[in-house]
Amino acid sequence: MILHVDMDAFYASVEERERPELVGRPLVVGGSPTGRGVVSAANYEARKFGVHSAMPVARALRQCPELTIVRPRMELYVDISKQIRAIFYQFTPDVEPLSLDEAFLDVTGCESLFGSAESIGRRIKQQIRSQLHLVASVGVAPNKFLAKLASDLEKPDGFTVISPDTLHATLDPLSVSRMWGVGRVTQRKLERLGISTFGDLRRLSSAQARQLFGPTGEHFWNLSHGRDDRRVVAERRAKSISHETTFAQDIQDLEILLAWVLELTEQVAGRLRSRQLMGKTVNLKVRYSDFHTITRSSSLDHASQSTDEIWQVASKLLRTSLPERPLDIRLLGVGVSNIQRHRPRQLQLFDEAGQPIRPALDKATDEVRKQFGRHALRRGSTLRHTRSRPRPELEE
Repeated sequence: MILHVDMDAFYASVEERERPELVGRPLVVGGSPTGRGVVSAANYEARKFGVHSAMPVARALRQCPELTIVRPRMELYVDISKQIRAIFYQFTPDVEPLSLDEAFLDVTGCESLFGSAESIGRRIKQQIRSQLHLVASVGVAPNKFLAKLASDLEKPDGFTVISPDTLHATLDPLSVSRMWGVGRVTQRKLERLGISTFGDLRRLSSAQARQLFGPTGEHFWNLSHGRDDRRVVAERRAKSISHETTFAQDIQDLEILLAWVLELTEQVAGRLRSRQLMGKTVNLKVRYSDFHTITRSSSLDHASQSTDEIWQVASKLLRTSLPERPLDIRLLGVGVSNIQRHRPRQLQLFDEAGQPIRPALDKATDEVRKQFGRHALRRGSTLRHTRSRPRPELEE
């Protein structure tokens, strides 16, 4: 059995935990409203006003003038994510993180030690609440697709089990928009054919689905039956480190997408440094509204864990390597592969040529920010970016 654990409004919930006076107020974690800042996370009070992640902060403020805006503190979120993951590892070694705030867990081989998958899921949820004072939604199911779907059904603070006995009763009434790969365009096409729910699609034959939708038709048909044969890939066996985000609404603005590339890069680079790893190949993943997905890669001339170096490559890939078609992006991801262990060396600020050694600066910056806050230090490279070209603003 598979668990999907998803923290509710993670960044915003962490900020509420750290500052209890924010509880009950509309809150977003994001960039400056005077620049090109975007919403990284919105609490549920803010969502009542239509505010959601990936929205420009300026627009969010127009929709909710009483909105409180808190700058991201990625080092804090990474540290708490490690604590959450430590709870997961108490129950299973097979943990596949999708981002800082969600992961798949395969507990199939652990049920003899810790009880049923449902029991394990409830214990994990309770430990996150009691130890970290945060709330997670948990889905329990036979495969990854169903587990992720289950975790979203009763948010926030949800707990849903989908078993073989309850599979069709749970899936059939659901909108096809909940299927992986069904964006707005595909949903409209399905509805024009009279297919608005899982049950409508399940009543077709596999051949009919292929005839109507081509190669993806069989994919949709399998999902309508709750089928997914992907395995949980444990992080400890992974050959790359990546983060991706699916937007609540498709994004067409390149500047907003660049801002998201920066935030995803900070997460990836921070995770590399926290695990004493480096990577040589930078990967960009883009999924359009029609579910067409492309990846682009470019290799550095040396392995790195530097936010600035990875950002330079990832942002260039976004700006120059996409196909000639309108931007209409529903998912964006940044990753690093060709991973190798970082070899510690004496900390110094400049190499023999007088150039900054970015990994060392990043490490020192991580430590200072962890102790004194995100804005205690800024990279000199961010000033160069600001002078040389407009840059997405995730912070002041």
